[in-house]
Amino acid sequence: MTHIDLTGLTKTFGSVTAVAPMSLSVAKGEFLTLLGPSGCGKTTLMRMIAGITLPDRGEIRIAGRDVASLPPERRNVGLVFQSYALFPHMTVQANVGFGLRMRRVGRAEAAERVRAALDLVDLAAYAGRFPRELSGGQQQRVALARAIVIEPDVLLLDEPLSNLDAKLRETLREDLRILQQRLGVTAIYVTHDQAEAMALADRIVVMNAGRIVEAGAPVSLYRAPKTRFAAEFLGQTNVVTVVSGASGAELPWGVPIALPPGAVVSIRPEDIRVCPTPNGAGRVEAITFLGPTVEYRIDLGDMTLRARDSGTGAAILRVNQQVDLTLAAAPHLLIEDAASAHPAAGGA
Repeated sequence: MTHIDLTGLTKTFGSVTAVAPMSLSVAKGEFLTLLGPSGCGKTTLMRMIAGITLPDRGEIRIAGRDVASLPPERRNVGLVFQSYALFPHMTVQANVGFGLRMRRVGRAEAAERVRAALDLVDLAAYAGRFPRELSGGQQQRVALARAIVIEPDVLLLDEPLSNLDAKLRETLREDLRILQQRLGVTAIYVTHDQAEAMALADRIVVMNAGRIVEAGAPVSLYRAPKTRFAAEFLGQTNVVTVVSGASGAELPWGVPIALPPGAVVSIRPEDIRVCPTPNGAGRVEAITFLGPTVEYRIDLGDMTLRARDSGTGAAILRVNQQVDLTLAAAPHLLIEDAASAHPAAGGA
């Protein structure tokens, strides 16, 4: 069931179009991630849903109610920001209960809801502490508890983990996903981190220059992107043009392919197998050991490819060694170029 409907939403700042006319539907209980580079319009779009920024044109419907002209406090949305935005002079308990006080919820009910929210984020023992007495991860958990305690129709998260170290970020994103699923709340998450988007989302909306470039489930977008922009933004890939060879269409290093010359394909590094061969088509230009994996940069003369293997293969190859390349999976045809963009993306 559709829970959020955006129709013809547009926002400009002077001569800059932050969000071009776009439409987007989000299903009830869905975890949707807005993914794209800085300045692509994802935060502006989220701020319009929250009511912090008003659109120039378009409709915003939450649970069937048109909220485009309503202030934030009348939209029943929970907000979690990158900067935590906690009141430093208030205890954890007071910070979490602030929204309930603004809604004039009774003292007994508010106390019970605050306790339940702190239990959900494993911070019940910290209710009497002040933000300065908490770690960054704990502060972000307080911010999350404050957002969910009001029982929002929509949970909006603007890069909430970007200020945390890598290990803590990984732990909190797992906790956040489990909590969202437990609550069943519709969530929209803004990030420029591809791994974070794929780990969290039911569906990813890739944005660029104020437009939706492509939308889909993480696996579909990663394995079968339609656009070069999405293919390259969602992790490393090799974008290769099919050429004419002695025996027909082939990849530039001689592997036959059932596509016409001029076709553009995406080949993920993990789909390339590298085999040492004295007269191989490529040369190992660089090797990067990353623990679980090892990455190779392969020089083919007029182009460079990236290949990835398990870390156990790190000792097999050496720099300047000649290699042949084979494929573990068929290349994926890109049917639209990097400038392509879609004005709308439907619900899951």
